[in-house]
Amino acid sequence: MFWTDILAFARGPFFRVALWVFVGGMAYRLVRIIFLGWPADKVPRRGSKLWGALKSFLKGILVWPFIPWVKNTFNCNPVVYLAGGLFHLGLFVILILGTAHMLVWKSLLGFGWKTLPFPIVDWMAAITIAAIVILFINRLIHPVLKLISGPGEWLNLLFVFLPMVSGYVMAHHLWFRYEVIFSIHMIAVNILMIWIPFSRISHFMFYFFSKAIHGADFGKRAVEP
Repeated sequence: MFWTDILAFARGPFFRVALWVFVGGMAYRLVRIIFLGWPADKVPRRGSKLWGALKSFLKGILVWPFIPWVKNTFNCNPVVYLAGGLFHLGLFVILILGTAHMLVWKSLLGFGWKTLPFPIVDWMAAITIAAIVILFINRLIHPVLKLISGPGEWLNLLFVFLPMVSGYVMAHHLWFRYEVIFSIHMIAVNILMIWIPFSRISHFMFYFFSKAIHGADFGKRAVEP
């Protein structure tokens, strides 16, 4: 098998197709959300929409899930909050603050930014992989999560897990020749990019919309978001 040819295909035509599907799919979903509009107020306001939205954003910052007394973390499912928080934090560090991925962004956007040292990103990658495994096990054994989990939820975990593991193996030059694991990593990334617009993983784009809407709704009623 000519892995150099596979790598050229994965980094070239396959990546471009995956990128267009991702951008086009997410743009379509964003336009649909915008055209849903904002419902008119039917009751008098008791508070500020703007302040409610701002508080909702502040409470939604990634660090909050790690503080037990906020959101009653340990009264619900601490595994979901802690592992989920570490998972999202790790993804942000790897995809935005890792040098290798920053260079990809730079090739697409035309500009770059300062990144974190490799050991920090490497540790965050290991923590993120462990968090995915914990979330998988928790979903497998938790009676409620197990009941409401369908193929989409399992595929979400799988399609995120494969790029993470293959990227970690590639960074440490483990087990496979570089062009082999790089090909596997790029194929996994491309599949994930194609999958995102059709899955719940796309929530990352609508996070800010939902925070603003829910916060404004709570704010106009003068209650805590």
